[in-house]
Parts: sequence; C-alpha cells; structure tokens
Amino acid sequence: MRVSRARFEERLFAVVRPLVVVVLALITLVPFLYMLLLSVKPIDALLLDPGSLWVSAEDFTVSTYRDVLRSTDAGGQGFLRFLLNSALVSLGTVALTLLASVPGAYAVSRLRFFGRRQVSALFLAVYLFPATLLAVPLFVIFARLGLSSSLVGLAVVYVAQTVPVSVYMLKNYLVTVPVSVEEAAALDGCTRLRAVRKVVLPLAVPSLMATGLYVFMIAWNEFLFALLFLAADPERWTVSLGLAQLADGVEVPKTVLMAGSVVLTVPVVLLFFAAERLLTEGLTGGADKG
Repeated sequence: MRVSRARFEERLFAVVRPLVVVVLALITLVPFLYMLLLSVKPIDALLLDPGSLWVSAEDFTVSTYRDVLRSTDAGGQGFLRFLLNSALVSLGTVALTLLASVPGAYAVSRLRFFGRRQVSALFLAVYLFPATLLAVPLFVIFARLGLSSSLVGLAVVYVAQTVPVSVYMLKNYLVTVPVSVEEAAALDGCTRLRAVRKVVLPLAVPSLMATGLYVFMIAWNEFLFALLFLAADPERWTVSLGLAQLADGVEVPKTVLMAGSVVLTVPVVLLFFAAERLLTEGLTGGADKG
C-alpha cells in the first residue's frame, strides 16, 4: 500500500515531536535539577562523593541558602540585598520601557509618516552594535551626571537597550487590533489619547505582559553594565554581580555557589510560569501580520 507524502510526514512528526520535546526538556531541566541538588547538600558530602546525584535525608540541608541570603555583616553573602537591588532595577526598567515603548509602537503601527516602514528595521539595527562599544561612553556620561554608581542610572541604561526591541514587539501586536474599535471610540467622543488608554491598551494586555517579562529577564540577568556601573559600591550590587563574586571566590564552597544560582534563577522561572498564558498570547499575537 502506497503512503502519500503528507501521510508519511504526519506519522513521522507524530513520532519525532514527542522525542524532541523530551530531549529539550532533559537538556533544560537536568542541569537545573543538578544545581538544585548540589545546593541542598553539605560540602563534606559533596567532596566524599562528587558524582552522586542523590541527597539523603541525613545530608539534606538549607544552611547554604541561609549563608547566601544572610547579610555580609552577619557573615553571609548578602544576596537578600542583591535580590532587592535587582528587583528595583528590573521593575523600574520595565515601567520606564513600557512608558516609552507604547507611544512609539502605537505611532509606528497607526500613524502615517515618511519612513514609517524603515523605522522597525532601524530599531532592530541598534543590536548590530555590541554592548562593549557603548559601555565606556555611557560610563563617562553617567559619571559626569553623578549616576555612575546609581541603580537609577543603571535602569536608564537598560531602558536604552530594551526600548527598540520592545517597540518592535508591541508594534507587531498593535497592528492586529482593528482600527474600527478606535473609530467607534472616536464616535463616542473619545480623543485619540483616551481611545488608546481605554480601548487599545486593554486589548494589548497580553503583549504588554510578554514585553514586560522579556524586559524584566534582560534587566535581571544583565552583567556587563551592572559590573561597569556598580562594581565600586557593593551595597548596590545586583544579584548577577553577587553570583559572579561567589564564582570567583576560592574560599566559597561550590554548594553555596549553587544556592546562589538557584536564588538567581527561581524568581524569573516563577514569574514566567505565572504569566505563561499571557506570554504565549503576546508573543504569538500579530504573527500573521507582523
């Protein structure tokens, strides 16, 4: 019996798809699981059996997390302060980025002006320049402004990095919002600004959530500019700088380093799963017209 090409591809994908999903899941989860197991194992047990993945009830400990989160004055690594600094910078970056990106994305998707089609490409062209080219000029400028060791200055730098891609992401979603809803709002007496605030933005919540989460992850994990701007003031370090300090410390047990890595990773993972549905809608919205 001859099988058509479409039927063959359907059967092949039915077999290959689950295998690919399983392989990708293993690649993603196994390193995190290993890191998590090491973080709850005392250093003595790790040195006795470095290859063991099992943590017995006798060996299980959370002292590594206490050491990581405890303040440096109390003999810990001060990660609680680093987490707070990272949260302030990341949330501030998200707020400022969306505040700047929403009007820009709306203008590109709705307004007619010369060079409108080239604007999106110009936004993405910013990423052709490596961050190292911008690091020194930005540091000099912010040092003269008195913001070289400031969380506010770091957030502004992140905003400059995230606005272009945020405008691009939001634009692809806003073009799928029918113009008729704004026209209906105008007939009801709404100005353009009010129509955007009352009609367009509520419809764009999935895209706003997806863009905000993307920006949050960039700001949370960024290292180069955080090192450049905050290295001289440990009290303002972000969690990525704190983790780099643990990795470079010879006297720091690797179990404590793993605990710090878990502390860095878990907030973003939890935030991702909390916003998974809106993230999926926001990333796929506009795919047919973007």
